[in-house]
Amino acid sequence: MGVLSSIRNIFKIPELKKRVLFTLILLAVYRIGAHIPTPGINGEELSKFLLERGGAMMSFFDMFSGGALSRVTILALGIMPYISASIIFQLLTVVIPAIGRLAKEGEAGRKKIVRYTRYATVVIAAIQSFGIAVGLEGMSGGQFIQNPGWSFRLLTMITLTSGTSFLMWLGEQITERGIGNGISLIIFAGIVARFPSAVASTYSLVRAGELSIFFAILITLMMIGVVGGIVFIERGQRKIPVQYAKRVIGRKVFGGQSTHLPLKINTAGVIPPIFASSIIMFPATIAGFIAVPWVQEVAKQMAPGTVFYTLLYVGLIVFFSYFYTAVIFNPVDIAENLQKHGGFIPGIRPGQKTSEYIYRVLTRLTFVGAAYLSIVCIMPELLISRFNVPFYFGGTSLLISVGVALDTVSQIESHLITRSYEGFLKKGRIKGRRS
Repeated sequence: MGVLSSIRNIFKIPELKKRVLFTLILLAVYRIGAHIPTPGINGEELSKFLLERGGAMMSFFDMFSGGALSRVTILALGIMPYISASIIFQLLTVVIPAIGRLAKEGEAGRKKIVRYTRYATVVIAAIQSFGIAVGLEGMSGGQFIQNPGWSFRLLTMITLTSGTSFLMWLGEQITERGIGNGISLIIFAGIVARFPSAVASTYSLVRAGELSIFFAILITLMMIGVVGGIVFIERGQRKIPVQYAKRVIGRKVFGGQSTHLPLKINTAGVIPPIFASSIIMFPATIAGFIAVPWVQEVAKQMAPGTVFYTLLYVGLIVFFSYFYTAVIFNPVDIAENLQKHGGFIPGIRPGQKTSEYIYRVLTRLTFVGAAYLSIVCIMPELLISRFNVPFYFGGTSLLISVGVALDTVSQIESHLITRSYEGFLKKGRIKGRRS
């Protein structure tokens, strides 16, 4: 009853109600677009062919597009080209000084970087869509294509690139005028939309005797355990005590209170798995559509469950955990702010020593967070890849779904508590990644 009461409270706040409905409408538009076929392609036959031949790799990539990739609809590329472009520019802020200075110029610099990211998204989407068009022409003698040739290739490039650009616009609109992070919610919607079909497929396998009831129950218990572990770690914090010195201004005494600096165990949230998946998907998507033996062999080695894929995926998750944490959390700035306001960590000298201490603690926490992300993303998928179970029950899909849901609920909580409405938890807020 408490949760139902909290949901009713959402619709008592006009601004929050408008934001939630706006988000749901745009996500519905996205799901409708994911079923509009690309002109000149026999989508149904192609989907059967790709899922039969693609195996775990196609299921993994198809998960992020909500089934649009296997059907090659107008939104087949999904939002991943935009994420790839975002990764490139975040890396360039460290490598190229000019872009780094743009990132430090505040809102004006951020808008320029966003504009460049959009341009890069179009370029990446165009390259990927051209690779898909060429691959489809060479696949099984072009039986899935009505009129092969340059007209088909250009039409496919324009259609799929426009679809990605439209999704990019949808995500930005949700972030600005809706609730939650628009890009993450689009990925979340694509994953969640596939859960019912995954449950139905699993039930069919059990009925056909291809999957034992015991193993189906084991998968269910594993999913519950993974979800519980994700919630526990995502809300976990290391609280660094902070003491503020007393200051006398006129006849009033300020400061003297004790507080803490909360550092989340997983500061980067669900960004590392999303970034890592995007990096792997960029070459593997194109390779999967090119009918050349050695290219197909590379695509097989990058399929989930292989040793190469596992090592590459874990390595990218660890890298982006540290990289993204460094982007969003600067110990030097925290130490300077504490010193300006008369705050200090007991036993640690203010200034450089404080920043070094925060950096050391954050490094250890990031290692734990990266290990947790790697285990959650890899272990369930290694187990599932050995059996004939839908890939949507893997750790990556659960991590992204639960992580994005927690962040979105955290924003809703903020709106409710700000206006003196009871949130989803009576004993305190649900703490999102940026809380």
